[in-house]
Amino acid sequence: MNQKKLHRTIETIASKHFDSEYEMLISVLNQVVEDEQLNINGGRIWVLNPEAKGYKLLYQIGKVAKINPDFYLKIKDYPVFEQIVKERTILGDETNTVLRKKGIFKYSASGVGDKIKIDGKPFYEYLLALNSEQIDDEFRYRLNIIATALTSRLKQKKISESEQLLKAGLDKARQLQKSILPEHEYVFRNYDLYGITYPAEIVGGDFFDYLRVGDDPDRLGVVVGDAASKGVSAAAEAMYISGAIRMASTFEIKIAALMKKTNQLVNKIFSDDKFASLFYGELSRDDNGLFLYANAGHNPPLFIRKDSDEIIHLDSTGPLLGPTPNAKYVVNSLNINSGDVLVIFSDGVVEAANTEFEMYDDYRLENLLREVKHLSSKEIAYSIIESVIKFSVNGKYTDDKTLVIIKKR
Repeated sequence: MNQKKLHRTIETIASKHFDSEYEMLISVLNQVVEDEQLNINGGRIWVLNPEAKGYKLLYQIGKVAKINPDFYLKIKDYPVFEQIVKERTILGDETNTVLRKKGIFKYSASGVGDKIKIDGKPFYEYLLALNSEQIDDEFRYRLNIIATALTSRLKQKKISESEQLLKAGLDKARQLQKSILPEHEYVFRNYDLYGITYPAEIVGGDFFDYLRVGDDPDRLGVVVGDAASKGVSAAAEAMYISGAIRMASTFEIKIAALMKKTNQLVNKIFSDDKFASLFYGELSRDDNGLFLYANAGHNPPLFIRKDSDEIIHLDSTGPLLGPTPNAKYVVNSLNINSGDVLVIFSDGVVEAANTEFEMYDDYRLENLLREVKHLSSKEIAYSIIESVIKFSVNGKYTDDKTLVIIKKR
């Protein structure tokens, strides 16, 4: 049979749906033996057992006498197993007395699947042994092709299963992350809030939250955080920090103490290359619109008054969470009047880059805020996100993007 045709035939057989690797290997062996063109009259599949340091018979078919299913080929008795790793297929005279009594005087063995180390030496996870009336170099070539096609299919199957498991895991992580994020739109007294987050990957390190402080209905905490790096690792850190702050908020803890405790937790729990930025602010029933806040190395939020184009930056009041365990955080304040707008955002907004590696930057965000400050909090949020995405389409750098807009009616 033409070698390419043989390879395609094996791939076609192995590409069908099977519930296990064993089922696939057995099906291929059966059909190989049935194919008269291949002149193969029997065969066996052996599977490596690392603990027993040998190959156990998995399946056998053909005209030769059947081997006891509990029979093992011990690695120490077959030095040629190491040679199979180098040459893929070995042809030789059988020396095992048990197998010779079964009428097996010549053997062919070909390695299939991954290589597994035993005592520091690699061995194939499966051996495919075929019987033929003529065991020669042409037979070796056919066996090599069969083993190569099977190994390729096994690896594709494992990669596919890994991708499915990873996708399932990421889907669960995404759903979990979504479940801890609040509803986009939130109303607290005469404040309208709208939050939105766009992860750069399936899951991200940005988060935001709206927190009722203890049992006080007149205090609302607003949190925006950004865990360093991207993906699952950053998402895990973000979820931990978000959960810790949510739990702490139930005790009506003061802002400075909350920031200090959170910083110490991040320093203690995560490795020394991990850190996060965090902005925490509190709205209250205060008639003058008092807003208390602390900023742990986060991008300074932008505050604009209804009747002015002047923009105030709410700068850091303490360092990033994590690197400095004994850091102290100062609490600052401002007064929010009717029509005023506060934009809290992560660095993925202003650091979004276009194809020329230009960043969106604060000045674009400030100019846009002046144009859209008269809109609702939801409309402002979507105006900003749309502008950033259009600016950075096909750009070379992207990061998680999070916005929370607070507007007083």
